[in-house]
Amino acid sequence: MPQSGEMMDWLRHMKVGQSIEKVNTGKLEVSLLASKNGTEIIHHTLHEGGSWGLTPQDGWNELESVFVISGCLAYTSGDRQGIVSPGDTISTEPVKDHVIFTALEDTTFLYICSNAVFHFYSEITQKFQQLAVDIEQKDGYTADHCERIRRNSLLIGQRMNLSSYQLHCLNFGSFFHDIGKIDVPDTILLKPATLTHEEFDIMKRHPEFGKKILCSTGLPHLHDASTIVEQHHERFNGSGYPNHLKGDAIEVGAAIVAVIDSFDAMTSKRPYKRAKPEAWAIDEIISGRGSLYHPDVVDAFLASVDDITKS
Repeated sequence: MPQSGEMMDWLRHMKVGQSIEKVNTGKLEVSLLASKNGTEIIHHTLHEGGSWGLTPQDGWNELESVFVISGCLAYTSGDRQGIVSPGDTISTEPVKDHVIFTALEDTTFLYICSNAVFHFYSEITQKFQQLAVDIEQKDGYTADHCERIRRNSLLIGQRMNLSSYQLHCLNFGSFFHDIGKIDVPDTILLKPATLTHEEFDIMKRHPEFGKKILCSTGLPHLHDASTIVEQHHERFNGSGYPNHLKGDAIEVGAAIVAVIDSFDAMTSKRPYKRAKPEAWAIDEIISGRGSLYHPDVVDAFLASVDDITKS
């Protein structure tokens, strides 16, 4: 084993291909490097803009540690924020607050846990991946759309200083906000023309469908995010759907997705319309401040607009 002064160089050049098992979801690549007596060392590659987190659980009293090898991670834990760079370590025993990490650039890190978690961890990751594939197969534009909504929603949530638990919910709720479209007939979802009133009534049920799908997975992460999915088409003045909620009755994460989703929809090409210029879409968001959209969310959107892209 290398001495401490050689540790960073050794880790940077470590052959991850020799790992025991791997999981790759696009934004996140995970490899189990070693496992003995319940302790596991798991190598992660989190690509720029991707997010990863630690979640408290009842009855869990294990040591969990994150050691950054390369790149840079921003983190929020409770009401604390910071940045971890190569050589930095964050450890907790046990996790008491949600911790969410966002890669500011392509980042590699080790996650060490005193209990065997990889198989459960990989099972959850694969379920997330399958849901993403289901969306993409159902509606060709949606996979890239969902990743943009996730990335840009987190930008707004961080600017608004949401708690780590709120960011945890926002991370999943924003990405899976359109999962309910899986249960919308293709004749409606892919129709290259304006929907009839009857068809639109069916389309408007996709937030309800989405909540049921996430809750049916049995995964706490997705159950926590299901309210955002259910409410992302609610509007500040009560004109949205499915429950015509108003003002602060709408969860802040859902209010964020409402703005980001609307902006992305306006600036994306659809089968029935051309993409609008971003400047035009920004003016539309401003015009809806305090009526369609939560004013605080709009203000955070405008303050972040230079970082909000469709790439």
